Amino acid sequence: MNIALIGYGKMGKTIEQLALAAGHQVVLRIDVNNGSDLNPENLDQVDVAIEFTRPESAFQNIVCCLENGVPIVSGTTGWLEHLEEAQQLVEKYQGGLFYASNYSIGVNIFFALNRYLAKMMKQYGQYEVSMEEIHHTQKLDAPSGTAITLAEGILTELPHKKDWVNSAATNREDLPIISKRIDKVPGTHEIAYQSTVDNITITHTAHSREGFARGALAAAEWMVGKQGFYGMEDMLSP
Repeated sequence: MNIALIGYGKMGKTIEQLALAAGHQVVLRIDVNNGSDLNPENLDQVDVAIEFTRPESAFQNIVCCLENGVPIVSGTTGWLEHLEEAQQLVEKYQGGLFYASNYSIGVNIFFALNRYLAKMMKQYGQYEVSMEEIHHTQKLDAPSGTAITLAEGILTELPHKKDWVNSAATNREDLPIISKRIDKVPGTHEIAYQSTVDNITITHTAHSREGFARGALAAAEWMVGKQGFYGMEDMLSP
């Protein structure tokens, strides 16, 4: 398949290596220096776009691909205030959009484990839940999209938690998420349930970007020829 890489940083280059090894072609590479190349003429030769950019540019990149009939896989986080509008555009243009806060297969298993644990802990009110997420210093949004997805899973299962906060919690109805940015750290998410007698902790630690890149490429292969709005649960469901 012919791929457009929108965002040609470390993640884009890792995806390119995997795509070429799998026999695909990268026919368009967009970065901060050639944004004008994301145009109808160049997109006409593209089967699918993979987008890892910045929160302030992600939505417009998605709009451009949908307007030009190119299904797009987006891994940028921090733009979800436009998600409903993006879904409406998918319907308007009968296009295809795949969004995930994290494309790692291991992380998506971790999402399911997180919800299962939260469901179990609902009956044990003596435990207080909190989260910590650590990423590299180039990550601009906080908390991470992965942390927000994990938080939403907890809030769904624990009715006494009403919202998450990106700080220590002063209200028992809040789920605290502590964000740390450390140089050269691909990503760690830890969820802790603490009581006066013991702690229960689950952790996912990424060792490299390759797991995310492989998942994004798999999503792009899966999206070719599809219409609609999809996520990892759709691709991974039996």
